[in-house]
Amino acid sequence: MTLSIGLTIAAIFLLICMSGFFSGSETALTAVSRARIHSMEKAGNLRAALVSRLIEIQERLIGSLLLSNNLVNILASALATSLFISLFGDGGVAIATIVMTILVVIFAEVLPKSWAISNADRFALTVAPVVNVIVVVFGPVTKVVSWIVRRLLRSIGVDLDEASNPLSGHDELRGTVDVLNRDGSVLKDDRDRVGGVLDLHQLELSDVMVHRTAMTSVNADMRPEQVVEQILGAPYTRLPVWAEDTDNIIGIIHAKDMLRELAACKYRVTKFDIRKTMKPAWFVPESTTLQDQLNAFLRRQEHIALVVDEYGEVEGLVTLEDILEEIVGDIADEHDEEIMGLESQVDGSVIVDGQLPIRDLNRALDWDLPDDEATTVAGLVIHASQTIPEEKQTFTFYDKRFVVLERERNRILKLRIRALSGAPVSANRLS
Repeated sequence: MTLSIGLTIAAIFLLICMSGFFSGSETALTAVSRARIHSMEKAGNLRAALVSRLIEIQERLIGSLLLSNNLVNILASALATSLFISLFGDGGVAIATIVMTILVVIFAEVLPKSWAISNADRFALTVAPVVNVIVVVFGPVTKVVSWIVRRLLRSIGVDLDEASNPLSGHDELRGTVDVLNRDGSVLKDDRDRVGGVLDLHQLELSDVMVHRTAMTSVNADMRPEQVVEQILGAPYTRLPVWAEDTDNIIGIIHAKDMLRELAACKYRVTKFDIRKTMKPAWFVPESTTLQDQLNAFLRRQEHIALVVDEYGEVEGLVTLEDILEEIVGDIADEHDEEIMGLESQVDGSVIVDGQLPIRDLNRALDWDLPDDEATTVAGLVIHASQTIPEEKQTFTFYDKRFVVLERERNRILKLRIRALSGAPVSANRLS
């Protein structure tokens, strides 16, 4: 009798250990980092390759582990009930229920799952060979169970075959980076750079281009010495060239090409002919995405393009640097002109230039002002207010208060913005 009780207790203990193994394995294999496992697999780790294959058949994996876990839990509960009935009679059922609930919750659920989640990668690599055998053994049974489940769900209007993840890979990656930034694992600058890369396929050239009213260009009809002086005085090495009318772009001049031409004519400026030195202009539609334009720049080995609208009229220009700045932030050199785009105030507000892009403002202050309908802060205010505001006029939208400080004709030059909730903002000047 004593031997029989001892064997039963040993069997219950073994079954609880097995249940803990199945619970921990399920947690580890569902929480494992796919990116790290993929890197280890590429490095030649065979167990990582096995984990990767198990993750790919996640439905069969979870089904096999749940089936195994339920089998050992039910068997352990049955043995415990039989044992306590033999010891305490009919009251043993209640005692067995209480004892097994405590044992299963602590040793078969909470403990192994906590251990597994604390080091999911190592746990998954350790248990992968055994779990693979379990999946192979119970694979046919899980297929039958899966078929039954799908039939039952389909009868109430749920089709698992048509269900899909509503989040794209871009959204999942962005969400992961945001969570890591909130936890302090990823710096804000790194989060912004990753976000900039992910946004390239969503943004169009019209979102980042330099508008034609702000373009620095060269008049080909001027005297040669005036042309040379204008090119040397510009802060850029590549400039659009126009003739007769500023909208009539006839080419692109590179400062280095101008210097070569001047050297060829013994630096006699009057002999310089910009029309012979310039290169043909490259025109691209404003609806082109930044990702496509970046690839086109790299493919053509070009650095500048003119942006045109649907009617073929020049709307502005875009450079390779403009696209790169969407990823890494502002790139300044010793020849760039400093522009006071954003300045924080002691009262917690910020003063911004009306032409400051909304994306730059959001990036600098970690705001989420919408940029779907407007590119600049001034454009956002005009769109949201449905009017061209007067100076000192105040608007409140998007949980921010906007005050128009300066206006020139129909252009908003400067605004003051204050967040209505949260801590006072702090920003550096953008140049």
